[in-house]
Amino acid sequence: MVPVLAFGGILMAVMQTVVVPLLPDLPRLTGASAGAVSWMVTATLLAGAVLTPVLGRAGDMYGKRRVLLIALGLMTLGSVLCALSSDIGVLIAARALQGAAAAVVPLSISILRDELPPERTGSAVAFMSSTVGIGAALGLPLAALVIQYASWHAMFWVTSGLGAAGLLLAWWAIRESPVRAPGRFDVVGALGLAAWLVSLLLGVSQGGQWGWTSPRVLGLFAACVLITALWCVQQLRAERPLVDLRLAARPRVALPHIAALLVGFGFYANSLVTAQLVQAPEATGYGLGLSIVGSGLCLLPGGLTMLLFSPVSARISAARGPRVTLALGAAVLVVGYAVRIADSHHLWMIIVGATIVAIGTTLAYSALPTLILGAVPAGQTASANGVNVLMRTIGQAVCSAAVAAVLVHHTSLVGGVAVPTLHGYLLTFAMAGTVALVACAAALAIPKDRAGGGLRKVAEPAETVRGEALEGA
Repeated sequence: MVPVLAFGGILMAVMQTVVVPLLPDLPRLTGASAGAVSWMVTATLLAGAVLTPVLGRAGDMYGKRRVLLIALGLMTLGSVLCALSSDIGVLIAARALQGAAAAVVPLSISILRDELPPERTGSAVAFMSSTVGIGAALGLPLAALVIQYASWHAMFWVTSGLGAAGLLLAWWAIRESPVRAPGRFDVVGALGLAAWLVSLLLGVSQGGQWGWTSPRVLGLFAACVLITALWCVQQLRAERPLVDLRLAARPRVALPHIAALLVGFGFYANSLVTAQLVQAPEATGYGLGLSIVGSGLCLLPGGLTMLLFSPVSARISAARGPRVTLALGAAVLVVGYAVRIADSHHLWMIIVGATIVAIGTTLAYSALPTLILGAVPAGQTASANGVNVLMRTIGQAVCSAAVAAVLVHHTSLVGGVAVPTLHGYLLTFAMAGTVALVACAAALAIPKDRAGGGLRKVAEPAETVRGEALEGA
C-alpha cells in the first residue's frame, strides 16, 4: 500500500513540473500569446488550491479511497487531453483538471493513519510527504529528455501512461477506510473557499503582468478580503463546516499551518531560481550556459537526497517529536541558502546548496502532517492535511510572485537581452532564507504534546471510529 500511495504522490509532483521546460516554446507551438500560455501553470495552481481542501473534506465524509481514485482519474484525463490537443483553451482546461492531483498527498496521509499500525505510521507519513520534492526533482529532467528526443505531445502521452498505471495500482492495492465523518457536505463553504482563493492567488500570480497597483489586481485583493470575512462567518455558523475554524485556530493546528506557508515559500525559491541561474549565458559573468536537461539534472541530487532523508526525519520525530524536526528542517533551509549566497558561481557548490535546501524541505514537510495528525480528530485528518497543503501552495504562489518582482527589478543587458543579475539572485536567496528563519521560530512556538502519546496516540481515535463504523454496519 505505501509504495502505491507514494507513487501517486510522485506522479502528482511530476504532473505539476513537466510543463515548465515547455513554457518558452509553447507560444510558438500553440500559436497563443505568452500571457495565455502562462495560464497553463496558473490554472493548475488555482484548481489545486481550491480542490485540495474540498476533496480532503469529501474524503473524510464519503471515503478516502473513492476520492483518491477520482483525483488520480482527473489528473490522468487532463494529461490525455494535453496529449491530444494543441489548442490553448483545451490545454488550460486540461491543466486545471490536473490540479485535482494536489489532493493525493493529504488523502494518502489520512489513509496511512487509518490503516497502518502506530509503529509504521511515522516513517510512512514522512516518506509520503517527501514524494512532493522527489517528484518535482524527477519531473523536470524527465520532461526535458522526452521533449528533446521526441515531442511535447509524447511527453504528455508518457505522463498519461504513468497516471493510468497509478490509478490502476491504487484501485487494486488500496482498500476503503471505514473511518468517516458523517454529515452533509458544505456546498456554500466550498464555493466561498473557491471564491476567496481564486481572488487571492489570481492577484498574486498575475500581479507582475497586470501591475500590482492596477484596478484588476487591487479589486481582486479587495474581493479576497471581503469574501474571506463572509466565509469565516459562514463557517463558524455552519453545523458541519468545510473547514473547522475553531479547530484550526488552536495553536497546535494554526502554527503548523503558518509554518507550512513559510516553508512552502522558502523551499520554492530554490526550485524557481536554480534552473534559471545555471541556464544563464556565460556572458553574464555568473551563468553556466547549461541546457534544459543539464539544469534539470542539477536538481536531481536533491530529489534523491529527499528519498534518503525521509526515514531520518521519521526517526528524529519519534525520538524528539515532530515539532523539533520541523524547526530543524527550517534551520537547514537557512543553512542551504547561506551556501547559495556564499557561492553561486561553481556548479558543484550550486548543487550542494540546492541539495541542503532539499534536505531541509524533507525534514520540514515530513514533520508537518505528523503534527496535524496528532492535533485533530480522526474524522478530520484528510481535510486538515488538505488545508496544510493549501497553505504550502499559497506560500509557493507568493514566493513565485516575490521572486519575479525581485528579478525583474535587478536586470542587465547581455547581448541585447535583459537577464537577471547575480545580485538579484542573491537577494532571492536572502529573502527565502529569512522566511525559513521565521518558519523555524513558528515551529519552536508550537506547544508540546503533554499527553506524550506520540504516534500511538495519533492512531487511537482512528481505531475508535473504525470500531463504531463497523458496529453500525
